[in-house]
Amino acid sequence: MSANVQKNRMTRRVLAAAAGLATMGALVAAMPAGAHDRGHGHGHGHGHKPRTVDVQLLSFNDLHGNLEPPAGSAGNVSETQPDGTVKAIPAGGVEYLATSLRTARKGNPYSVTAAGGDMVGASPLLSGLFHDEPTIEALNKLDLDVTAVGNHEFDEGATELARLQNGGCHPVEGCYEKGKKFKGADFPYLAANVTKEKTGKPLLKPYTVWKKNGVKIGFIGVTLEGTPDIVTANGVKGLKFHDEVETINKYARELDRKGVKSIVALIHEGGAPASTSYNYDCDSPGAGDGISGPIVDIAKGITPKVDALVTGHTHQAYVCTVPDPSGKPRMVTSASSFGKLYTDTTLTYDRRTNDIVRTSVKSANHIVTRDQPKAADMTSLISRWNKLAAPIANKPQGWISADINGRGSTALEKPLGNVIADAQLEGLAPADKGGAEVAFMNPGGIRADLVHKASGSEGDGVVTYGEAFTVQPFTNMMNVVDLTGAQLVAALQQQVSGSNEASPKILQISKGLTYTLDLTKTGAARVVTDSIKLNGEAIDPARTYRVAMNEFLAGGGDGFPALGQGTNKLVGASDLDVFNAYLAAHSSATAPLAPPATDRITVVQ
Repeated sequence: MSANVQKNRMTRRVLAAAAGLATMGALVAAMPAGAHDRGHGHGHGHGHKPRTVDVQLLSFNDLHGNLEPPAGSAGNVSETQPDGTVKAIPAGGVEYLATSLRTARKGNPYSVTAAGGDMVGASPLLSGLFHDEPTIEALNKLDLDVTAVGNHEFDEGATELARLQNGGCHPVEGCYEKGKKFKGADFPYLAANVTKEKTGKPLLKPYTVWKKNGVKIGFIGVTLEGTPDIVTANGVKGLKFHDEVETINKYARELDRKGVKSIVALIHEGGAPASTSYNYDCDSPGAGDGISGPIVDIAKGITPKVDALVTGHTHQAYVCTVPDPSGKPRMVTSASSFGKLYTDTTLTYDRRTNDIVRTSVKSANHIVTRDQPKAADMTSLISRWNKLAAPIANKPQGWISADINGRGSTALEKPLGNVIADAQLEGLAPADKGGAEVAFMNPGGIRADLVHKASGSEGDGVVTYGEAFTVQPFTNMMNVVDLTGAQLVAALQQQVSGSNEASPKILQISKGLTYTLDLTKTGAARVVTDSIKLNGEAIDPARTYRVAMNEFLAGGGDGFPALGQGTNKLVGASDLDVFNAYLAAHSSATAPLAPPATDRITVVQ
């Protein structure tokens, strides 16, 4: 990172402090515990720099363009109370995230802010409508120093990712504001394990080095190797994704040869803690015992040259200590998603060795609460973009009688998943639309809940275009294909086997399709084959069925190669258009849509 960029950052931070974004009393009161003590170094130095200095690492992940506070259950953080009960705390929103980060930086002259990927993509309409330019602008104002790419940074392909980094108006839609040209990110996107197929060269910078007063910390950024499995084929066209551990170890050696001994890995891959409470101790009973998932093996394989791991992707909250290959403790963190948490990590830097004193690393997650002052510059940014989005965003699409949960539902069969699958079946069932008999929806594509409480002035129960867009933001085109009964069965088995065995992905299914999922069994046997019925009739392995799904699933995405075997494809309307048409057809102000029953999948625990 250039000296000029860092100088500009420092100037902005000084100006922001002088502008009085919040009162000093409020800032001090909101400081994380211990924040007053950090950043002063240790040891004795009569006129000399102390041997060690505390570097504050602030981090977050999986923002997904959530500039406004996320609605419904997706906007809550779970906190375990002293009596063992769990409390839901509303959190998130970039106005509050900015205040939280600026408050945390107070008294910390050595502070660096990093992110673990998926800053954009699957974004609410306020950002997604403008190809996430508003979010990049907000991250610049947040003084983000560096981020890894996530899989969603590839949703619109490598060319669009390069535009987010380097700036320039959209090649099709142009500039959104008269006289203003999009400047791009003033922080580096790191993609160490993503190379161009033709040249073998990295797509973006593999690492960057943060420097201040002789202190040097290297950041290596990677996304999960399996990105091509969860992004449309066009999004990753011409790219290769490499092993996370091998890549990080390669560039850690390179940084070490350059004299950079303090290294942080930004990894867009994560784990699953045993509890969803953000304050759960995942080092109980022993180091790293309370977390599972891909990040555990990754952490155990990354060279001891790396001092800390900032992770993401799973939208979970954890601060764990997973031993490195030499057995030394190493911090592995994740700050949930949507800007609801941030992680504050203290890295004690030894000026003599230029390395981190690993035993002194301390870390904790903090809630981005909504009872603190809003950052005025973020409020202004949101207001400016909302005015541009309003003509589209505020248009009513339908009415609901109560919350219909999707992303916020922990059930395998989600109420909103049923609504979406039914919408896709209905929209593609006519003969001239594809003749669909059944529809599948991938659970990860449901990005939010439909919330009954009004988000603006539209009134309770009204579903606006902006809210529908937040649920279905990808604008995937619908496909209808021929699949045999045997392929349908194989697809259902692939929910719990193959690449999905360790972390099942349960498809949301349209009305008429029923089956039993027996979780007491393992692998493909969890799907009870003879229980699979369509409209009460057993699936015939030899018969051909017309199946509707989005283009991502039709390409075999999310570990469903059987769905990618479809033939006689017909391309229909977008998933969002089909969803909105269903809301319009099945609801009104006097007869709102009620949450559907969830009785299509019988689950045996």
